Amino acid sequence: MGNLTRAPELRHIPSGLAVTDVTLAINDRRKLASGELVEEVAFVDVTLWGRQAEVVCQYTTKGSPLLVEGRLKQDTWESEGQKRSKLKVIGDRAVLLSSGGSRGDGEGGGGYSRQTTRSSGHSSMPPSHHQQDYYDAPADGDDVPF
Repeated sequence: MGNLTRAPELRHIPSGLAVTDVTLAINDRRKLASGELVEEVAFVDVTLWGRQAEVVCQYTTKGSPLLVEGRLKQDTWESEGQKRSKLKVIGDRAVLLSSGGSRGDGEGGGGYSRQTTRSSGHSSMPPSHHQQDYYDAPADGDDVPF
């Protein structure tokens, strides 16, 4: 779970399947034994396919909180004679989260889920025709899922 570092951009592969690559900024705060508060940020690249890519592009912007479940994929390539690699997440499920708001008690109401998209299957390639994406519509009937 983290915040988008930029607005997602939707593109389509030649077969017409939607895809987006996003980066999540994930904050880690902890207190050292000395009492000093330390904050570290990790940046994680995520690839989303199909309907989940479309929904994330439609309903999120830079800074939007997003929860992603998926699997790790190691990309490797060679650049200027050097072997390089990068670990990224292939998202199997993306959950749009609220960005705050009021619960009526003066506390922020962030962190609850109003929208889920899912791709079944576990291929590192785009989802195939037998995989199914779905959208859980909000119970209150709003057009915007968060």
